[in-house]
Amino acid sequence: MKVTGWLCMAENMPSGTAQRPSDVIRIYGGKTVEVLNTDAEGRLVMADGLARAVEDNPDVVLDIATLTGAQGVALGTRTAGVMGSDDIRTEVVDAAGAADEPFWPMPLPDHLREGIKSKVADLQNMGDPNGGGMLTAGVFLQEFVGDTPWAHLDIARPAFNEGSPWGSTPAGATGFGVRTLFRFLEQRAGR
Repeated sequence: MKVTGWLCMAENMPSGTAQRPSDVIRIYGGKTVEVLNTDAEGRLVMADGLARAVEDNPDVVLDIATLTGAQGVALGTRTAGVMGSDDIRTEVVDAAGAADEPFWPMPLPDHLREGIKSKVADLQNMGDPNGGGMLTAGVFLQEFVGDTPWAHLDIARPAFNEGSPWGSTPAGATGFGVRTLFRFLEQRAGR
């Protein structure tokens, strides 16, 4: 089994060359995105990475990120969300259960696509400000994977434990999701 990793990292720092609201950028692969919120920079670099990763025709693509504060609003500090192709989402949830890391399967509702339409680009990087932020980020990312089996793991709140240690989770940075990824790979290798 071949595993390839793409690191999609961003640092949101102001400067004279920083993105501004209403900028239109071209993502790797050609789609254009209107930047409505410069604080949603993570999904922009993830889009680049996903568009590049699917060029290799992989069996599956998993992305994992501390992507949205909305993840914590929806699921709290100990449970991450997973969205994507139904079968891959189920595989991730199964692997997470075996790894003792709580992931909850979340939908990618079609009606949220309407909220990421742009009048000046192919997409905009934000949707309806009244809710569904984690799901909207997933719907946005889905635009860059085509038909490739895929899952997006949003680990925003479980990635850092601001409280006391519990179970196998330390205080501070937790490494949440690493055990799930390894278990996912072990299960796939055992097929």
